[in-house]
Amino acid sequence: MFLESINNPAHRRGWIEVICGSMFSGKTEELIRRLNRARIARQRVEIFKPSVDTRYDEANVVSHDESSITSTPVLASTQILIYANDVDVVGIDEAQFFDDELVSVCNKLAGSGIRVIVAGLDMDYTGKPFGPIPALMATAEYVTKVHAICMHCGNLANYSFRKTADEKLVVLGETESYEPLCRECYQKAMQEKAK
Repeated sequence: MFLESINNPAHRRGWIEVICGSMFSGKTEELIRRLNRARIARQRVEIFKPSVDTRYDEANVVSHDESSITSTPVLASTQILIYANDVDVVGIDEAQFFDDELVSVCNKLAGSGIRVIVAGLDMDYTGKPFGPIPALMATAEYVTKVHAICMHCGNLANYSFRKTADEKLVVLGETESYEPLCRECYQKAMQEKAK
């Protein structure tokens, strides 16, 4: 019944799904999986990412396991409304890097009958809520929190510990700059870093 209502334009209703968690938790991998399934279901899909994210590719969304999907890089979240024409599903990766207007953009898309799937970090490297993700989580119909594995003890990790001394909020990096940690190991690492 769920899939029937998605594919039937008369019953199509939009909604927002948020996939969040720490770095290396599989957020982008899960986003790509959901978008590929939508394509298999012959739904029209459009994917966006912030133009600042050029770590793996200028245009494509690429996960740490090197899965990729074609996307459109945009400077501001409102551009998504311009490019998201004649689609059933919109995917947005690295949503924490977008401006707070992203919440309004996602709600407009969902209100017009589009399924919106958003992936991003829910906390920054200091453990504070990151960008528009917390507000998106509050307005979304579905929230999936994924976890990495703590690099110190092997427990579930939900913190992104920055190993470098850089204090800018946005520092693009991979394993050379960040590691996933559980709450206890994160707190210990932050105390050591503060010494």
